[in-house]
Amino acid sequence: MKERRQVPPRSPDSMDFVMAAASQDSTRPQNTRAIMSFLREHAPFSNMDDNHLAHFAEHATLRFYADGDEVLKPDDGPVKRFYVVKQGRIKGERHNEKEDRAETTFSITQGECFPLAALISERPTRTLHRASGDTFCLSIEHEAFVTLFSESDTFRDFCLRGVSSLLDQVNQRIQSNAMASIGSNNRLDTPLERYALRNPIVCSPDLPVRKAVARMHENDVGSMIITDDNRRPTGIFTLRDLRTMIAEGKGPLDTPIRQIMTPDPMRLPATADAFEAAMLMAEHHFAHICVVDDDDKLIGVISESDLFSLQRVDLVNLARTIGTATHLRTLVSLRTNVSRLVDTMLAHGADSGQVVKIITTLNDVTVRRVLELNLRKNDPGIPFTWLTFGSEGRQEQTLLTDQDNGILFETPEGMTEEQVREKLLPFARKVNDDLAECGFTLCKGNIMASNPKLCLSVREWDDWFVRFIDASTPQNLVYSSIFLDMRAVFGPTEPLHRLLEHVLERIRKNALFQKMLAGNAFQRKPPLTMFNGFRYLNDEKKHALDLKRQGLAPFVESVRVFALANGVEQANTLERMDALARKGVFDAKDANAWKEAYSLIQAIRMRAHQEMLNRGEELTNYIDPDDLNPLDKRILRESFRQAQRLQQKLEVTYQL
Repeated sequence: MKERRQVPPRSPDSMDFVMAAASQDSTRPQNTRAIMSFLREHAPFSNMDDNHLAHFAEHATLRFYADGDEVLKPDDGPVKRFYVVKQGRIKGERHNEKEDRAETTFSITQGECFPLAALISERPTRTLHRASGDTFCLSIEHEAFVTLFSESDTFRDFCLRGVSSLLDQVNQRIQSNAMASIGSNNRLDTPLERYALRNPIVCSPDLPVRKAVARMHENDVGSMIITDDNRRPTGIFTLRDLRTMIAEGKGPLDTPIRQIMTPDPMRLPATADAFEAAMLMAEHHFAHICVVDDDDKLIGVISESDLFSLQRVDLVNLARTIGTATHLRTLVSLRTNVSRLVDTMLAHGADSGQVVKIITTLNDVTVRRVLELNLRKNDPGIPFTWLTFGSEGRQEQTLLTDQDNGILFETPEGMTEEQVREKLLPFARKVNDDLAECGFTLCKGNIMASNPKLCLSVREWDDWFVRFIDASTPQNLVYSSIFLDMRAVFGPTEPLHRLLEHVLERIRKNALFQKMLAGNAFQRKPPLTMFNGFRYLNDEKKHALDLKRQGLAPFVESVRVFALANGVEQANTLERMDALARKGVFDAKDANAWKEAYSLIQAIRMRAHQEMLNRGEELTNYIDPDDLNPLDKRILRESFRQAQRLQQKLEVTYQL
């Protein structure tokens, strides 16, 4: 390695600092205040105690490397120093034996650290670190690094977990901001077993309703769990059931409770978290869930009021209000509460993956209610399944959404497919228009149920997918990003399940289609330049990134290819990654890194949407990276690098 001079910094970004660094002899910096000020601008140092920053500054030297200088290389032996880039850039190089050339594997910029893995493992680096342009690095020796590692929890967590630690810092800041606006101590990642669940009030199936109600009154509870001899829940009886029984005259109060109870109550294991319980309550409109052990024996009951004691609007109540709305105008007015709910959920510990599922769940409830209101007014008399595609099919919608939907039907005996369409299309058109009033903008590409090409019988959908897969045209590859992420939100689900089984089987057997899908996904390049700067859009947004097309799409489309090729039925991107890791297609550590990167981009996108709403602006997916703080900008860049790594796996797997 070419020996460079070590010099004291004078002011963080001034020209005289650079001139001094290039001209003075090696010495230890005395201006610890300037170094600490620089470090505070970059994670993980921004969250470290002052005494730990002072320890770094007091032991730091400033090293200068000219363009092309080798900073570290495998032949140097075990790494003895820890570096932070003060100015300039460090590139990682590895030799590509296949092409007999050096290729850049990473790029480290201002405020970033290296080489953590080698330093912690006390081994040589496996990658050549080379200066790209004139570069200054603050550096401490191994002994000072060990002291910092042992004394600073924040620093140690970062060294061991890298970008995962930084992502936690971003999420904590988002949550603390939301918490400041609404205030609450409940968190959605809390396991159900940690809630103070009261001993559930239970009874046998033969107990008369009169006695069950008296017992509920004595214990001041709103539900009674009916169990078998092994304490396994077989039913649930609530005050709502009592009101229905009396209003509809279902029998005298001496009726055995088994005749009135709701059978097979919803249950979750004690290890499940509050988010899972909240989603079940929101989707199915009930207020109690049984908590059971590994043997399905009743441990307790958790209610809606146990989950949320919010000062504003909560998920379950909002979902129920939407699901029981009697007029379209009510649904339109309720949509304004969803934005507020996003802040609430973030404050309760929901991550970006959970928040988009919450938004999608509320969207699903809205779609179902619009369908139900229209069926009351003008039932076409034909059973159908309402399909949703794209981001809603993946349960990944944000506040900015349009309609991607269709209809699947089984042709009744004595009718033709065209006759069924004649009845369904006017109904679908009215539903599409009503959804547009609720904030689901009409699809510019006419990917809607009112399009005759998307209102098809099971046979027609099956034929369509056969042509779609066998004739891999450019248009079909565009369609793949929409129609291969399909989900039923209303109506019978079995016809769709059978259809998807056939589709997945055909794709698994069609290597050419897989490769063309992979090639199409590979074109969705993350917005990084060769030197890992941001690559901005070329349209009217001169200094902007599109977080959906440039940030999320490389993950979504690459993961979809692997999922379809390996028979993964889930449509959600994070769930697909988990399934692929379980199948051994993805390395578990890689899958976690890709999930974290994807979630970070989604979190920044959602926060940008919230800020746009607060400013009264129209929602877009564009952001200017210069508007981000240094931590967000750094992790966004790292997230895009992870997308590049995922695409490299796609490239190798399909020999693109």
